[in-house]
Amino acid sequence: MPPAGQDDLDFLKYAMESYVADVNADIGKTTIVFTLREKAGALAETLKLFQAHDVNLSHIESRPSKTHEGSYEVLVEFAEAEDHRKIEEVIEHFQQKAEKKVLVQDWNTKNKQNKDSVPWFPQKINDIDQFANRILSYGAELDADHPGFRDQTYRERRKFFADIAFNYKHGDKIPTIDYTPEEIATWRTVYNELTVLYPKYACQEFNYIFPLLQQNCGFGPNKIPQLQDVSDFLKDCTGYTIRPVAGLLSSRDFLAGLAFRVFHSTQYIRHNSDPKYTPEPDICHELLGHVPLFADVEFAQFSQEIGLASLGAPDDIIEKLATLYWFTIEFGICQQDGQTKAYGAGLLSSFGELQYALSDKPEIVAFDPAVTCVTKYPITEYQPKYFLAESFASAKNKLKSWAATINRPFQIRYNAYTQRVEILDKVAALQRLARDIRSDISTLEDALGKVNNLKINF
Repeated sequence: MPPAGQDDLDFLKYAMESYVADVNADIGKTTIVFTLREKAGALAETLKLFQAHDVNLSHIESRPSKTHEGSYEVLVEFAEAEDHRKIEEVIEHFQQKAEKKVLVQDWNTKNKQNKDSVPWFPQKINDIDQFANRILSYGAELDADHPGFRDQTYRERRKFFADIAFNYKHGDKIPTIDYTPEEIATWRTVYNELTVLYPKYACQEFNYIFPLLQQNCGFGPNKIPQLQDVSDFLKDCTGYTIRPVAGLLSSRDFLAGLAFRVFHSTQYIRHNSDPKYTPEPDICHELLGHVPLFADVEFAQFSQEIGLASLGAPDDIIEKLATLYWFTIEFGICQQDGQTKAYGAGLLSSFGELQYALSDKPEIVAFDPAVTCVTKYPITEYQPKYFLAESFASAKNKLKSWAATINRPFQIRYNAYTQRVEILDKVAALQRLARDIRSDISTLEDALGKVNNLKINF
């Protein structure tokens, strides 16, 4: 590998996979993270490189690697005042011994805080593979009060779906499911009861997209759509994709998927003994409640903003973001043409609550993220309170303003071309962002000029 220049050193940070260092309160520090194979003397031999180049270390720690079996990750810190040329030479030597690229983190800013380690978060889309199977409940195992608990056939079917999700990796095609006549009958009951309500109660965006799903993805009463077909459709519309999941994920893990425009969806269906009830998200909830609006540009951006705000956020912020998700993406309502309409998936997949939420019975409050995020809510009964958004665009802007107050020692942006999250904490990263913005502005100016010319010619 050729000697690394400053831009290369900055870019190496994008390779970070499983270690986010403590943010030290002392400014003027540089941190390097590298991975070594476990063998006698490997660390001591590597650290001699610092001594050989007259670089004085101020801190060192190590831990077993989460992503490289038989290896461990080492973090070293030294003063920024050290000769940068010496640091480049050390890094060049590291390339010969490290199991992956050396990661350089320059925390030389005045807004760093002496807090606990920033929680690990995915920085590229296939990092989702590392947590997608960490389900909290259900999957193949059912609680004693679950409608399908005593049905051995249903339990075996759930295990079949769970195995698909557990074996899935990013980039795989989602397997096609041959749903049973019994499962299709359950789907038909739910589908027929809900679709007659949509014209009156669902938001305009939902009612615009739903016929497109019928035309392109096989939505109808006699067939359960395949997740891969739906995922392909969403990707063409907004870049969202679907990933099968065996059960409920933690709030942190689920929201992290949204940051990459990945929606974790179940493939199993509720038990046939009670088609109008399910104690957990199932494919009726996912496809009829969530999927349509993920094809809407404004809603897709709003959903992703919640996900991006969750990356590296402390636990108390994750709880607030999960509450915002609950009152918007799950149970949100909006104002359209003087009428209140539903856009939340929990409403759009529930016959009873959809009608209840838009009646005069519950309390309706204007959507304000600062208020919404600390509002308590029940999970086993209808919501006593709903938050009304003026529009998806308005909700998104309010959310972004609120998210800007999150006490996180860096800013991030999603690069749709590379499907990576870029950390904007260095001059080089900001320069790349400015370059991209200038390019977009130039394209906009050219387009405006051509539009104006067309008006003149006509």
